[in-house]
Amino acid sequence: MSEILKDKIIAVTGGKGLIGQAIIRDIQKKGGVAVSIDIHGSDEHDLVHDITQLSEIRNAIQNILKKYNKLDGWVNNAYPRTDDWGSDFLEITEDSLKKNVDWQLNSYILCCQQVIGSFLDNKNGVIVNIASIYGVVGNDFTIYENTPINPPAAYSAIKGGLINFSRYLASKYGKDGIRINVISPGGIFNHQPESFVKAYEKKVPMKRMGNPEDIAPAVSFLLSDEAKYITGQNLVVDGGWTAI
Repeated sequence: MSEILKDKIIAVTGGKGLIGQAIIRDIQKKGGVAVSIDIHGSDEHDLVHDITQLSEIRNAIQNILKKYNKLDGWVNNAYPRTDDWGSDFLEITEDSLKKNVDWQLNSYILCCQQVIGSFLDNKNGVIVNIASIYGVVGNDFTIYENTPINPPAAYSAIKGGLINFSRYLASKYGKDGIRINVISPGGIFNHQPESFVKAYEKKVPMKRMGNPEDIAPAVSFLLSDEAKYITGQNLVVDGGWTAI
């Protein structure tokens, strides 16, 4: 087994989520120490922090540096959202829109700001931001017909913004030995309605929805020194969805 992340200390926000858990497992499998930063925690490598709060982001970084004496990588994967997430576009309230953009996009920006600040001393470090195919292409609304799923309108704005923001950071901090890249997953199976799954699998070239284990190795690769000359890129892991 290749230990491409041997002895690297890597933080994963939203580490208790569906994709977050897979990222944690893959980092560990490849020799790294994966630190989950989530509002939930259950083991020795878990930190319980709310990354929608700047003070909590700072505390998380300080706790990692205090315990491990270094921080090599950071994965922005958390997916905080309001209870009305998924409301129809014409029904979104101003308050809901502002909260979701703040929680999902601005919190990533603040995480990047604080993490890069800690990376600059060593002129080294890697950030991987988790975006989505819907930050790259528009929604195919036909696959949602006759299902209760309503794709959130703000999601595409947030994820599209995150992708280009990552390019900004890569351009600015490449000279400092800091790399910033993006992973954009396609649809991930999470017990969605059968009609949705069938419609999705009919369209996607590989004829199946993704699973978290499809995403995690791509994250580990971008975190590793095997990707040492890759920055500012958006790696789409979608079974070919965006190819058609």
